[in-house]
Amino acid sequence: MRTPRSTYRLQIHEGYTLTDATAQLEYLAQLGVDWIYLSPILTAEKGSTHGYDVTDPTTVDESRGGAEALAALATAAHDAGMGVLVDIVPNHQGVATPADNPWWWSVLAEGQASPYARAFDIDWAANSGRILLPVLGSADDVDQLELVDGQLAYYDHRFPVAAGTADDGADAATVHGRQHYELADWRRGDAELNYRRFFSVSTLAGVRVEDAEVFDASHAEIRRWVDEGLVDGLRIDHPDGLRDPAGYLDDLADATGGVYVLVEKILEPGERLPSGWATAGTTGYDALADVDRLFTDPVGETGLDAVTGAVDWAELIHGTKRDFADRTLLAETLRLTRELPADAGLDPALAQDAMAELLACFPVYRSYLPEDGAAHLHEAAHLAVDHRPDLADAVDVLVGLLEDESQPVARRFQQTSGMVMAKGVEDTAFYRYTRLTSLTEVGADPSIFSVGVDAFHAKMAERAQAWPLAMNALTTHDTKRSEDTRARISVLSELPDRWARTFAQLQELAPIPDAPVANLVWQATVGAWPISRERLTDYALKAAREAGTSTTWTDQDKDFEAALTAAVDAVHDRREVTRVIEDLVGAIEGPGYRNALAAKLIQLTIPGVPDVYQGTEFWDFSLVDPDNRRPVDYASRTTALAELEFDPQPEIGPVGVAKLHVVRAALHARRDRPELFAGYRPLSVSGPAAGHVVAFDRGGDRPGAVTVATRLPVGLAARGGLGETVLSLAVPTVDALTGREVAAGQVRVADIVGDLGVALLLPTGGDHA
Repeated sequence: MRTPRSTYRLQIHEGYTLTDATAQLEYLAQLGVDWIYLSPILTAEKGSTHGYDVTDPTTVDESRGGAEALAALATAAHDAGMGVLVDIVPNHQGVATPADNPWWWSVLAEGQASPYARAFDIDWAANSGRILLPVLGSADDVDQLELVDGQLAYYDHRFPVAAGTADDGADAATVHGRQHYELADWRRGDAELNYRRFFSVSTLAGVRVEDAEVFDASHAEIRRWVDEGLVDGLRIDHPDGLRDPAGYLDDLADATGGVYVLVEKILEPGERLPSGWATAGTTGYDALADVDRLFTDPVGETGLDAVTGAVDWAELIHGTKRDFADRTLLAETLRLTRELPADAGLDPALAQDAMAELLACFPVYRSYLPEDGAAHLHEAAHLAVDHRPDLADAVDVLVGLLEDESQPVARRFQQTSGMVMAKGVEDTAFYRYTRLTSLTEVGADPSIFSVGVDAFHAKMAERAQAWPLAMNALTTHDTKRSEDTRARISVLSELPDRWARTFAQLQELAPIPDAPVANLVWQATVGAWPISRERLTDYALKAAREAGTSTTWTDQDKDFEAALTAAVDAVHDRREVTRVIEDLVGAIEGPGYRNALAAKLIQLTIPGVPDVYQGTEFWDFSLVDPDNRRPVDYASRTTALAELEFDPQPEIGPVGVAKLHVVRAALHARRDRPELFAGYRPLSVSGPAAGHVVAFDRGGDRPGAVTVATRLPVGLAARGGLGETVLSLAVPTVDALTGREVAAGQVRVADIVGDLGVALLLPTGGDHA
């Protein structure tokens, strides 16, 4: 199996096609990238910029370049010695435009008689056997339907008409009543939807890849990529939505001959990826969380809590998850209760209540019976009974069924718990728990404030042993903030009092009448500064609606949103507000740069396969999507990379050439000297500032690449620098960043890291000459 030494993620869409990506291969090769990593490229909804809404799994999207462009890209990449990793989406398909999805169109037209009826996870026993489509503005809008060219039309939406159902000249409303689907008020979807969806997105319908015929049909094109040598590896989107993730991965391995595979799996603290899965590991959210917390000062936790008041994280997420199980995802909760066996002996309302409580208390995204037993389910049951003693008997009955993998409800519960977790935590609680927003990141638990050097070393040693080929991410298309934005915000953990004063000043000058949302928005402002009015307004509105405390997507509070946008306007229009922002940014910008360089070097050199998200080889101060999917200026990066040949030791500055320098050096070392990255050994650091240094040797049986990085830069500067802090090197090395030779033995860290605060030392003699 061919495996990557690094990857570079590219977002492919009609504005940046496979052909455009091919044009960047020379630059990426010079940067040191080993594999390119593509977002989904199968045919998706027209205009989709992300590709996770696949409408035809049998073709490469023409708007993204099509099959010929993929072949050209693969040839060019392989000729340059690079591999190709592609993101695929087995869990769901896009159905927003039924006519563009031939499988979905067939099911709507023919119902259970459709050859594709088994492809989608539809509960045909519900809603009188009709698929509920929540697309109408109100129930009365059935009267707005028209028959146009033999189809039902609702404004610009088109739906098929079953054969023979409109032959008698009946009006559109009557014809609609004869279809295999029901067009319904969009508000009914959350409670009555009768097909599995992706999270709460009704326009993404769940696919039954556990069915062998469905798997084969939905993976034929992917198999062709592998068989023809176009693609070398696959990234699996959202495996937790699948009926049987382990079985799916086995099927995929059989279909592709066992190519390199990564899974987008979120691990909660202490959770382990099932060891029997046919995968090289996760897409790296877990590594991201550990790296971030190295740069968070535990001393700041109490002070930051005081800004808006301490929040009990466990209670917060219990409430948000329970709310989703009862409301937005009620259709999923009800489907679980419908799948209980008839002899369960539970009143439907009681069963629903107990099921929702179990979902709210589930401690991880999902379990994987029988691989990991039922420990998580029993933990959830214990928590549920603690919250609701009145449900003890019902919970006991449910647990008996849910731990029996032969029960259909047991498998569906495993598919559903992750939906509740994702919506309740990532998409809601992360916007309410705002004491230090660099920690509210996908795949992370923000109640864990920091990770010390020793704990970090222990995690990386385990990673080297268990998952040496898993991905290491720092920014992705899904991160709530880019790595550099988080690195700057993390500085606030060293300056909690300064942040408290700044927050109070901003709230006095431009108040946002919801303290946690205000904390979120003001931290985003300083983290991404300078940021345009439009970008910040879009972010603030999205964040506030996701939080759902003062306004929501479906019930927008005009007064609150007016106050929110007025605060954003004040940042740009009122000098006294701008000055408060700029004064703080002036204090944290430099330390933020140092955090970012250190975090990047560590991410690129720890065990695993490092990924660089498009454009982040320069500073990138992005916020949540779509902000983090803006076009990348590759011309300036290509020019800067060429200029590094003439100025190989750039200073830290606003463009980010210093970061480009670090990325290039690390990627070249990973690609060109892989033998130096075969293990993991912490290096002992001693002296007055030892706690401000992270150092490790990546060699296996022999000395390898040594990473040295400084941390907590505000505190380090306050103590006067590194002083006589030292570490010991086993062999002579050369710093890949400066070309400086470093002798073996005890060396001063200050002499190694220089102005950038980091060093990458490569052996120059002996076994690794």
